[in-house]
Amino acid sequence: MDMWKFFGLTHIDHTVMNPMSLQKTSELIDVLNLKEGDLVLDIACGKAEFLCNVVEQYRVKGIGIDASPYTYAEAVKNVRARGFTKDIELHNMDGTAFEAKTLYHMSSCVGGSWIFQGHRGTLAALSKMTKPGGLVLVGEPFWRKEPHNDYLKMTGIEREQHGTHMGNVATGDELGLSFLYTVVSTEDDWDRYEGLQWQAAERFALANPDDADKDELLQKVRQNRKAYLKWGRDCLGWAMYLFQK
Repeated sequence: MDMWKFFGLTHIDHTVMNPMSLQKTSELIDVLNLKEGDLVLDIACGKAEFLCNVVEQYRVKGIGIDASPYTYAEAVKNVRARGFTKDIELHNMDGTAFEAKTLYHMSSCVGGSWIFQGHRGTLAALSKMTKPGGLVLVGEPFWRKEPHNDYLKMTGIEREQHGTHMGNVATGDELGLSFLYTVVSTEDDWDRYEGLQWQAAERFALANPDDADKDELLQKVRQNRKAYLKWGRDCLGWAMYLFQK
């Protein structure tokens, strides 16, 4: 099954495509202290909800990058509906292929660190695109406790793929960034993020019995559901980390 189709279908009901509540996302936006006219880059922007909210609050100019044709289409609709077509420029492309023509007042990649081979690589890449004194924002998983081996086998996640909450902060320190702020997902945030995927998949399969990917979609989602309920809810955390260059 096409990866982008899978994520597009399972995230059809999500406003932001990560396990963070809109309330906490708003809390983070409140502390950005951007200035009108600042330039903001968001790689793996999803449906551009975060970018729209930043533009709305601070009257900045934004660029959103997303490789998925499904979420890119949703981002275009969202930007148009919010009236930000003159303020936000969207590109349907691989984030690693984006060539920054200037340095940004804030560079972000929330929930897409795999694009740059992990948390450290993401912070390093964003830092290169950010003005001195500018902001670097990432969203990243972390281990709340040591994961069960069966959880790793079922999900395909490697133990070394994620660090600890403190370790995610320390990585920024090691790269010369100053740590400013963090918001952390609760179990309720995770439950909503995961649950919306389960119901979206089941609803799609029921409405599209002849879809060639229906069985694989259900198999993947149901396996992920089992792994989350049995192990993931207790061991895997998620947070957004704000640094200054």
